[in-house]
Amino acid sequence: MSHRDRHGPHDDGGEVPAAVADPFRGGWADTRTRLPPLSGAACAAKRRSALSERFPGERIVVPSGGPKVRSNDFDYTFRPHSAFVHLTAEQGTRAVPDSVLVLEPTGGGHSATLFTRPRSPRDGGPNGAEFHSDRRHGEFWTGRRRTLAETEQALGVEAAARDGLERALTGDVPTRVVRGEDPLVDALVPPSPGAEAELLTFLAESRLVKDEWEIDQLRAAVGATVAGFHDVAGELPHAMRLARGERWIEGTFNRRARLEGHGLGFETIAAAGAHACVLHWMRNDGPVREGDLLLLDAGVEADSFYTGDVTRTLPAGGRFTDVQRRVHDLVFAAQSAGIAALRPGARYGDFHAAAMRVIAEGLDSWGLRPAGGTARDSGLGPGPEPASGADSGPGPGSFPDPDLYRRYTVCGSGHMLGLDCHDCAGARGGTYMDGVLEAGHVLTVEPGLYFQPDDLTVPEELRGIGVRIEDDFVITADGALCLSAGLPRGADETEAWMASL
Repeated sequence: MSHRDRHGPHDDGGEVPAAVADPFRGGWADTRTRLPPLSGAACAAKRRSALSERFPGERIVVPSGGPKVRSNDFDYTFRPHSAFVHLTAEQGTRAVPDSVLVLEPTGGGHSATLFTRPRSPRDGGPNGAEFHSDRRHGEFWTGRRRTLAETEQALGVEAAARDGLERALTGDVPTRVVRGEDPLVDALVPPSPGAEAELLTFLAESRLVKDEWEIDQLRAAVGATVAGFHDVAGELPHAMRLARGERWIEGTFNRRARLEGHGLGFETIAAAGAHACVLHWMRNDGPVREGDLLLLDAGVEADSFYTGDVTRTLPAGGRFTDVQRRVHDLVFAAQSAGIAALRPGARYGDFHAAAMRVIAEGLDSWGLRPAGGTARDSGLGPGPEPASGADSGPGPGSFPDPDLYRRYTVCGSGHMLGLDCHDCAGARGGTYMDGVLEAGHVLTVEPGLYFQPDDLTVPEELRGIGVRIEDDFVITADGALCLSAGLPRGADETEAWMASL
């Protein structure tokens, strides 16, 4: 890779010396083409219509966001804002940083315009040097973009050059924006915290029920995720020979994510041994030893930006020890109870309550009572209760005395899944955590037990054991469909699967 500073190109696309500009003048082929509509474009148009109906007479501005600096003159891989993706169906590496979707009110609704960067011009013009002189946006540096006409063909929305955005945001029109994603938008539109919060809430809640196209994208993302788990299981013997075997596991899964999708839905958790007791262990710098459990929590983000999220806890040597199996079996039973509670019309919290009841009763039977009580003392009775507060499942709830067993569980038992791993987090409680499940909801069920290596309230044999099992489900008209069924869940099946590899 060339060092970007050696040739001293200009970032602003302004005047450059003739000696630098002249070699790039003339001699360029016409590479314009006609693109078919993206598969999700029609669904995105329906979502824009719903947004238009919700805010009649108001201008709506949804930026994609821009590139973020990793170090000096290198940026992180660009990933657009999820609301922008939902409203445009933009895809993977074709997404252009600093694009802005504007819905302008008309007499009959809204007209939609996508302000974006057109192709870098090759000859003259106000941005004529951008192609070779702009490190961040010049196509010599970052690759070909679509023409404005190609963008219109692919996304089914009118496209205009970004340099017309300022003019488009003038005028005395009530305007709501997704703030904090584009400095120019933020500067042009005065803040309106209440109106902007209402817009964000609507955008989050509009993603709760997935359409068939979205479910297909999630099915593909989860399928690629399952393939990555198969890759990892096959690489475990090699990982166990390395000083930083967790990194080998991470790299093995990440290769699959880049091969079959846009990349990762979140940073891979490859946690061996006591690292499995850290919920978001992403350092991945430890060994994978014989006798360890490996907790792998990972997800492939498809080119459509929808992501899978699956967890398995695997015995590195292929077989669980007796105590590891005991913990795994309890988590498996808890997850099975949570899965059985998934159905349209059930309260969102029911699956968590069902899983926690099994965890609590199991820990009680083991004599683990960190607060001095028992499962019976906690008020557990027949029938599910609403979900407790959670890191990986949003919001407060009313599971009886959840702190009694929180020491060993910490977080909730699942969350909505979609464009974000923890999807729709901006939704109101009544439509999400205190709401009911509907056909088209996609969510995870992922109870876990985590016995810290220095926790003196548990027997020594349990210390340093962490187990989580997570699968992805779509709620159907009469139940729930497991999208990640290509992986075994139970201990016996897991051992047989690993032996077969």
